[in-house]
Amino acid sequence: MNRLRTILLLAGVLVVAAAIAGVAQPRLGRSATPTAGTLITVTGSGTVDATPDRASFDFGVTSQGATATEALARNSSEARAISDALTRAGIDSADIQTTQVSLWPQTSNEGTRITGYQASNSVQVTAGLGRSGALVDAAVRAGANNVDGPNLDTADKASLYGQALKKAIGDARTKAKALADGAGLMLGSLLKVREGDNAAQPVPMYAAARDAASVPIEAGTQQIQAAVTVTFAAS
Repeated sequence: MNRLRTILLLAGVLVVAAAIAGVAQPRLGRSATPTAGTLITVTGSGTVDATPDRASFDFGVTSQGATATEALARNSSEARAISDALTRAGIDSADIQTTQVSLWPQTSNEGTRITGYQASNSVQVTAGLGRSGALVDAAVRAGANNVDGPNLDTADKASLYGQALKKAIGDARTKAKALADGAGLMLGSLLKVREGDNAAQPVPMYAAARDAASVPIEAGTQQIQAAVTVTFAAS
């Protein structure tokens, strides 16, 4: 009986010792489930104003003929005259690109018979903005009866977009800081950045033909925009 009591007493001492050891050395006890830190995810946007320095136009000519061959031959001659005029105005032939050639029949009012044919040809040209008015004049004087443009662009768009991205990240940090302050947290390190969409949005511009002077092409302003989605740690 005394021996059994001694064994039970020793067992109890060992259990207590193990419990104390587990408290003293947490790694030997039951591990606690880790808790995820607080994350703040926001979107930011940035905008950089740019002055366009390039303009592109589509110059076209539409011609009539009694037969398909006649219409196409006449149109080809007139289109060649436009290309030659643009070359004389200082555009390299490698920068003059044909964008459309078409031919279709013309019919009577009742649509029962073919009365002739119509052919068209369009070329696209991109040049410095300062030369664009003179190019329109040259093309029209050479016979262009369709002018589409200008489509204005900025040569240094990649660099400007990089500046807009930096502004977007700064905007995202400001928003995240406000959220953290409102929640009583401290904003931590930036964990993840994802680039969003960008688009250039030009301000409306003015272009009108005048007989006695070059066509005025106003540059206006373009906005280069960038967006990012950013995740910050917070505690």
